[in-house]
Amino acid sequence: MAPLRFAANLDWLFLERPALPERLEAAARAGFRAAELPGPYAWEPALLRGAADRAGVALVLINTPPGDQDKGEKGLGAVPGRQAAFREGLALAVKYAKALGCPRIHLMAGRVPAGAERAALALEMEATFIENLRYAADILAQEDMMGLLEPMNSRITDPRYFLTTPQQAAAILEKVGRPNLRLQLDIFHCQIMDGNLTQNLETHFPLIGHIQIGQVPGRHEPDSPGEVNFPYLFQLLESLGYQGYVGCEYSPQGDTVEGLGWLHAYWESRGRQQRRC
Repeated sequence: MAPLRFAANLDWLFLERPALPERLEAAARAGFRAAELPGPYAWEPALLRGAADRAGVALVLINTPPGDQDKGEKGLGAVPGRQAAFREGLALAVKYAKALGCPRIHLMAGRVPAGAERAALALEMEATFIENLRYAADILAQEDMMGLLEPMNSRITDPRYFLTTPQQAAAILEKVGRPNLRLQLDIFHCQIMDGNLTQNLETHFPLIGHIQIGQVPGRHEPDSPGEVNFPYLFQLLESLGYQGYVGCEYSPQGDTVEGLGWLHAYWESRGRQQRRC
């Protein structure tokens, strides 16, 4: 079984460094060969690509722009009336992904509009999301890129986020029917919403294009106190033949590097002895 490949999420890790190019360098020094850049849009893509190339770090995931954050937007994919803005954001994301050499874009669903009831808008938001996902899939196919849908928990993290469970995402992916759209499964969100991690991973494995991790409930390092047995899950993913990346999207309890003991232990258990992942 091939060992897992881990990617540092630079919105969460190495925040000791204020700038993304510095975080890329820090991630490389810590042993990472891959990184997620959820929000790269404040930086020139050529600058980020140069920093990543010098560090020897592949950029494996970005998000679509969140929309108008001053108005509380967190993605536009499922938001009725915002289709034109979604397409503009997608075009920007594709431009960045091409420049960064990044093959995956998380197509953010967005929130139920403020003041609206989730149940009242559910069908309209799903129809909007399906329309936008079909459009996105066609654009991404031209660039040989993958689009990802990530359910986020509505119990702790974001009560108004539209896409909340793997089951909901899988049903939408089936309706969209595009092979270059996949599920981005964050273990933190999945455990909070549904638990049953073994069956969720096994059931949805054919749809999974990316995985992220963080302990529950604190969203800290995988070896911090919490509900999830990550050594078991890592073995399960290996046994399933997972070939994608595992994004480290958690908040370190202290210094990022000092909190990477779990990753060193994983490498050592696979005979890698702290070599780069």
